Amino acid sequence: MIELKNVTKVYKSGKGVFDVSFEVRQGEVFGFLGPNGAGKTTTIRNLLGFLLPDQGSCRVNGLDCWSNAAKIQEFVGYIPGEIAFIDNMTGVSFLNLIAKMRSMQDFTKKNELIEILDFNPKSKIKNMSKGMKQKLGIITAFMHDPAVYILDEPTSGLDPLMQTIFVDIILEEKKRNKTILMSSHSFEEIERTCDRAGIIKEGRIATIQDIHSLKTRQRKVFSVNVSSEKDLAIIKASSLEVLAIKDSFIEIAISGNYDEFFKVLSKCNVISLDAVVQNIEQVFMQYYGNEGGKSHE
Repeated sequence: MIELKNVTKVYKSGKGVFDVSFEVRQGEVFGFLGPNGAGKTTTIRNLLGFLLPDQGSCRVNGLDCWSNAAKIQEFVGYIPGEIAFIDNMTGVSFLNLIAKMRSMQDFTKKNELIEILDFNPKSKIKNMSKGMKQKLGIITAFMHDPAVYILDEPTSGLDPLMQTIFVDIILEEKKRNKTILMSSHSFEEIERTCDRAGIIKEGRIATIQDIHSLKTRQRKVFSVNVSSEKDLAIIKASSLEVLAIKDSFIEIAISGNYDEFFKVLSKCNVISLDAVVQNIEQVFMQYYGNEGGKSHE
């Protein structure tokens, strides 16, 4: 449904995307990961027909993204990374304007999303918080029930509850066989929704993997607070990977060896156990930091 072949777009600065190739199948949710400046938004802008690639091609449902941009946008729902609205309009007037431009006749989905997202459509856009504007962007992208979604950091500005609700919306669209390309900084968000994930580094695809493969390879770090030097000695003498020790706290990295982890801890007096949250850049460096440019389909 979405296909990029050897797409290259270079800016005057020398940055851009280079030889980017991947596809998203119908009914698939594809996660697009990478730190800021890695090339996620440039790739998405090529898909929307906002940029013409220097080399390569982009297609959505068989249509060339540059020459058929207007046609493609009829059946695509898009959330940009930086959303701009007409500030003097209310939420409802903006939604009605977009609906009219799309010749929408059925407003069922729009009304459902307003309720699900707890959105106040009567408020002036200029008075809305970043989170409320993000909700408006989501409703705008989803209300015409498109076949394809291209979403650039769609949960930016949303509180944790709304992020969870958004994940539920994505899973519901997935059940309906929609095709979704979603860029994100949140590994957990991608983990919960996606079938496959691609990671882009410095404008090049570093890897494309089945999400279940990524989950099994994910190294998690735990901070364990124990009661004595004896407990620390037991952990250090085990086969567990110890990253750091400070006072009675010890950081342990786990790569699937949870049985060993809990067997060792069962011999210790554990006061507390906390997972150390890793951001997407840390996860990226952990998996693929030394693989630059390799792509695995």
